[in-house]
Amino acid sequence: MPLHRIPITEALAVRERFDTVIDARSPAEHADDHLPGAVNWPTLDDEQRRIVGTRYAQVSAFDARRLGAVMAARNIADHLERELPGRDREWKPLVYCWRGGQRSGALAHVLSQVGYEVHVLDGGYRDFRRHVVAALDDAGRGLNLRVVCGETGSGKSRLLQALREAGEQVLDLEALACHRGSVLGALPEVAQPSQKRFESALWQSLGTLDPARTVYVESESRTIGRLRLPEALLQRMRSAPCVRLQMPPPGRIDLLLQDYAHFAADTSSLSARLDALREVRGHATIDRWQQDLRTGRLREVVAALLVEHYDPVYLRSMQRNFAGFETAQVLELADGSRASMEQAVRHLQRLQQMPADTDPCPPAREAEA
Repeated sequence: MPLHRIPITEALAVRERFDTVIDARSPAEHADDHLPGAVNWPTLDDEQRRIVGTRYAQVSAFDARRLGAVMAARNIADHLERELPGRDREWKPLVYCWRGGQRSGALAHVLSQVGYEVHVLDGGYRDFRRHVVAALDDAGRGLNLRVVCGETGSGKSRLLQALREAGEQVLDLEALACHRGSVLGALPEVAQPSQKRFESALWQSLGTLDPARTVYVESESRTIGRLRLPEALLQRMRSAPCVRLQMPPPGRIDLLLQDYAHFAADTSSLSARLDALREVRGHATIDRWQQDLRTGRLREVVAALLVEHYDPVYLRSMQRNFAGFETAQVLELADGSRASMEQAVRHLQRLQQMPADTDPCPPAREAEA
């Protein structure tokens, strides 16, 4: 059957028509980023790609293509032997590589000769990446954003999870970034995605949101761990109205000890992370906190971190960067329990239903009822 070339805008518009999206690039390229749902059938693996590239630079283009063709033929044969059993002739794949050239073309040609209706992404991953970047340059436009803010440990992430479970729209940037957004925010045994992978996941999440409904998002700085937020989205978050969570210090400490249980289990790793704060907090303070950790005073260290570091830094950042912070609706939470989060969700849902010119009841009244 003839090959069909398709541009990225059309491919994304009709992607549900394809049974499988196949990334013919190397495993390292695929791991860095790929089209949503794509599986990796590398025409050349990482080492083979390096060898062919070296042959191209040091010998000739012809010699490199000849060597690459042998490697590609063997790899394609392996893919077909492994993947084709059980696929009937109605199976429709979309194949791409970096530019929609030789690697995807070779794989697609063999599949088409078998008798499958094969589409090749014109412009390959390169055009997909350009599409994502262009979309993120305008990220957040038209969305009804509501920023959830509050000091460290006040339950922002838990509230977002409760809102999602209640059917509300949530843009969870820290979940996409695999990071809790502070110097201590790295998740145990979970690496952050690449910047490109993060942006593709963000683009995909934004595409699911209904502009007619409220979208809850946590207040963030420009970076979450080592990943950067798109400037357009950041600026729209900073101009959006805010909901401010407040929780008594004991509840915040309890919540942090639960969410950062890996540090409680291994205080030496927390102690090592504290070294990153020496420049801003001074050697004497960090030495004191590390000594307290060695003597089992974890709760006291968490309390000191909140009062001496996180709270002042967060307050300055919010006052400087988020226009809606000073006029934010204050939501009082007793603790980080599920019951508290569900109560907060109900209050926010009532706020959405109230006329714009109506003064909402303070959240504290709900807690007193």
